[in-house]
Amino acid sequence: MLHTNRKLIPSLAAALLLAGTFAGAVQAAEVHLSLTAKEADVPADNAGHMRHAWTYDGKVPGPLLRVTQGDTVVFTLKNDPANKNSHSIDLHTVRGDVLTTFAPIKPGESKTFTFTADNPGIFFYHCGSDPMIQHIANGMFGAIIVDPKDPNAMPKADREYVLIESELFDNGEDVKGMMADHWQHTAFNGIPFRYDPVHDENATQTLEAKPGERVRIYLINAGPNDFSSFHPIAGIWDKVYPSGNPKNVLTDVQAYTVAPGDAAAFDIISPVEGANALVDHSMRSALSGAIAILMFSKTADPSMGHGDKILVR
Repeated sequence: MLHTNRKLIPSLAAALLLAGTFAGAVQAAEVHLSLTAKEADVPADNAGHMRHAWTYDGKVPGPLLRVTQGDTVVFTLKNDPANKNSHSIDLHTVRGDVLTTFAPIKPGESKTFTFTADNPGIFFYHCGSDPMIQHIANGMFGAIIVDPKDPNAMPKADREYVLIESELFDNGEDVKGMMADHWQHTAFNGIPFRYDPVHDENATQTLEAKPGERVRIYLINAGPNDFSSFHPIAGIWDKVYPSGNPKNVLTDVQAYTVAPGDAAAFDIISPVEGANALVDHSMRSALSGAIAILMFSKTADPSMGHGDKILVR
């Protein structure tokens, strides 16, 4: 997870204090983030087979970025000189000029831009270079969380997990096939059945929590084409926050649809030990890979759902 070189902005800090804002408010800072576009081989399945992908920092999905509402973010994108293609980044939390801020850069080049993280929530980032569908389908996507400046804006989560749903295509050069939706598998975080030992004997990981804990699932639908109907089998969403914004709140929801390029935060609490299966309730998607098992156990690993185990690799 990238959240580096956080420096308090004196003028904003003073303004917050003088304004008498809510107690416990997180003060704005200047945060420096960077990603490198890399065309590299990545795991294709739980058995260890590899596939060629276009990535950020050599990973699918790219690193989890995290800042706080009000932060000034200085962002740098580098395009590895060994790459064959131009690449870019489209951060859905940025308001700027698409022709400059999100313009592609050639291999060996870099660009830096600055933005303010005005809106709290969970946001998609992806490559916007043409054809965009190919760059997303080949793995150039990730998540950025903007935590609300008011720490009491949402119920405190005991654990957090990021799931990025995407369609996988066997031929990364077949743009016409991508346009026709000829995908072979659906994945959470880049690998079909990544957290589902029920349907894949090679899956070694599940998501974990203890009964009674509030677990917050940040779901991004990277697409590039299909909608996702996100449902917890044997459970119900206690809260759903479209775009992850605390002002957008739904209660006791059985399933919520997330469009391609969109995201939401989902809270779940289990009163009992056992498993929930987090699925895209489109059975075509679920049975081709979009299932994640969330195990509720009194002996749950205390490190799961925290730090570098929020986006579990």
